[in-house]
Amino acid sequence: MEVVETNTEGLQRDFKITIVANDIQQRVDARLTEVGRDISIPGFRPGKAPLKILKQRYGGSVMGEVLEATVQESSQEVLSERGLRPAGQPKIEVVSFDEGKDLEYDLSVEILPDIETVDLASLELDRVKVTPTDDEIKDAIDRIAQQNRETKAIEETRPTAQGDVVIIDFEGKIDDVPFEGGKGTGIRLELGSDQFIPGFEEQLVGVEAGKPLEVKVAFPADYNVDELAGKDAVFDCTVQEIHAAVEVTVDDAFAENLGLENLAALRDAISDQLGQEYGRLTRERTKRDLLDKLSDAHDFAVPPRMAEDEFNQIWTQIEQAKEEDKLDEEDKEKSDDELRTQYQDIADRRVRLGLLLSHIGEQNGLTVTQEEVNRAIMEQARQMPGQEQQVIEFYRENPQASASLQAPIFEDKVVDFVIEMANVTERELTPEQLNAEAEAEAAEADSAKAGEKKPAAKKKAPAKKAAAKKPAAKKPAAKKKADPKSKAKDDGKAAKE
Repeated sequence: MEVVETNTEGLQRDFKITIVANDIQQRVDARLTEVGRDISIPGFRPGKAPLKILKQRYGGSVMGEVLEATVQESSQEVLSERGLRPAGQPKIEVVSFDEGKDLEYDLSVEILPDIETVDLASLELDRVKVTPTDDEIKDAIDRIAQQNRETKAIEETRPTAQGDVVIIDFEGKIDDVPFEGGKGTGIRLELGSDQFIPGFEEQLVGVEAGKPLEVKVAFPADYNVDELAGKDAVFDCTVQEIHAAVEVTVDDAFAENLGLENLAALRDAISDQLGQEYGRLTRERTKRDLLDKLSDAHDFAVPPRMAEDEFNQIWTQIEQAKEEDKLDEEDKEKSDDELRTQYQDIADRRVRLGLLLSHIGEQNGLTVTQEEVNRAIMEQARQMPGQEQQVIEFYRENPQASASLQAPIFEDKVVDFVIEMANVTERELTPEQLNAEAEAEAAEADSAKAGEKKPAAKKKAPAKKAAAKKPAAKKPAAKKKADPKSKAKDDGKAAKE
């Protein structure tokens, strides 16, 4: 094999490789002999057919197989001998080959950069802990009580009001023609809950029970049923009953109804849940700080093809956001050239951080186990109630989809490892202090975007830092009881968003 290196610029390596004809022929003859042992040809004993006959019958297919294997083996040998680590699949182009002549092909590959990892112990990180306040816990319990309140039919005769729960029958029509999913009987609806399409609930306020009325609405342009999207509809409605909420007493009995021992246990469960939510929030903050510091400490070239692929993914999302008028306000004023420059920087940063985290993980023997992937699959399944088995089977039958779950797991493991190795300062904050710091960071980021410029060598992707939102506690899921009174019927789906 003859190898000529034609390009060593940056992370690009190009080679011209020649495999002599005699080597190719020896490989073909060896493969034909191997094939001949397992086949029978009329007129010859099994495995005894002459090489000439084998060439006539199988020479073409064996030649293609040998050429493919030769190119793969020789290209890997070239990279291994030079200690090159490909950043992606090498590009191979056969320049010339005829039977009895040398094989010549070009090999082009982008290689991974050499990365000198910063001393992780020298990284200074700030990690905060937030403890939920008594007021937060009380507010969360009050919200749960509000969500679990019962209703009963009112005794007095009066029109419906905002906040009432009404029992309604309805049938929707477009151009006087009923449409599928537009009919409902005995449907419970809380007025003001925004469960139905815009404009529907408002027209049910101030009406009397038993009196038919027409509700005129327009389905949103982005409605999830194409046949209804953007269409004007008329619903023939009748409010059969008007219900008012019954005040809920928050006591031990209320907690027991939720599946907990007593009110103190409910408070503890809410406190734990809020604490976990704050933990996730503050971990993301620490992770963002860590990635910023790692980005500042490492400035190496990234493989152009990897950066281009990352940019193309981002740009596809930008173009979709433009079409749907969902582009960030700060981006709407920018030209395509400005946006391309901005998001190319973001793509470069993402690739650089991805390579760096991968390098740290490899250097420290971090891996993702099958058990961790299985847990991630189960978590995906839990997010789709009623379709758990289909989700599990999807990942089982699609190894590529299953493998895609490994990347975020690996990243989290590396981030946790770096945080453990870094010099971390622990602080305790109240929820109000956390929110104030987040707002200050957001204001600082906005100020930087407005006028401050950082040196090009240290340029980072603009990080959007929003004010911290208070986590919303939910009814404790582990011991949640089903409430049959709140279960809506399946009909009438088209009226709902």
